[in-house]
Amino acid sequence: MTPNIRRRTGLGAVHIRKCVTAVAAACLVILTGCSNDSKAPAATPTTPSTTNGASSTPSPSTHPQAAEKAAALNAYSRFWAEQVKAYAKGDTKGTDFGRYAGAKALVSTETDLTDLRSKGIVTTGAPTHNAKVDKLDSARKVPSAQLTDCLDSTDWKFVYRKSGKPVAMPENRLIRYETKVTAEKWGKQWRIVEVTPQQDAC
Repeated sequence: MTPNIRRRTGLGAVHIRKCVTAVAAACLVILTGCSNDSKAPAATPTTPSTTNGASSTPSPSTHPQAAEKAAALNAYSRFWAEQVKAYAKGDTKGTDFGRYAGAKALVSTETDLTDLRSKGIVTTGAPTHNAKVDKLDSARKVPSAQLTDCLDSTDWKFVYRKSGKPVAMPENRLIRYETKVTAEKWGKQWRIVEVTPQQDAC
């Protein structure tokens, strides 16, 4: 959803059409001639205890909203972990990416990978991220969540498969940038459906 060759909406990977996820968005921008489990999310803060030691509100582990937020963040973490595997081999086959991605995020990543394969490009390393849930709407027929992530692609490198040489990147590309993410709960599984890299450093 998604690797800064061009901004996209899914993969997170590099700046390509309209991002499939953050980091991938950065990669495609360059490749097309334009000059655009990862680390687990930070733990949800626990509720302060009252002076007598009893919790004033349900703990994150038992509060329904907290549980769903944790599940959405976990899906985003898995989304990136599987996406990194796909970019390293140039294909989502043999990964669980399809389990955690859907809609625009899935299509964008598949499109990016097709383009990268045609150019003989894969990736090494992995990006890091620090996501948080901004909004959760569990009352909808299809529950949804809005996340904001600070994605750091410093250690995610695009290289030519045969030679191992690095792909040239724009000098002014953002290495750490904010990403807006939309997740939806399909059945019992949260999926990342859109990842949109922003023009803001973080």
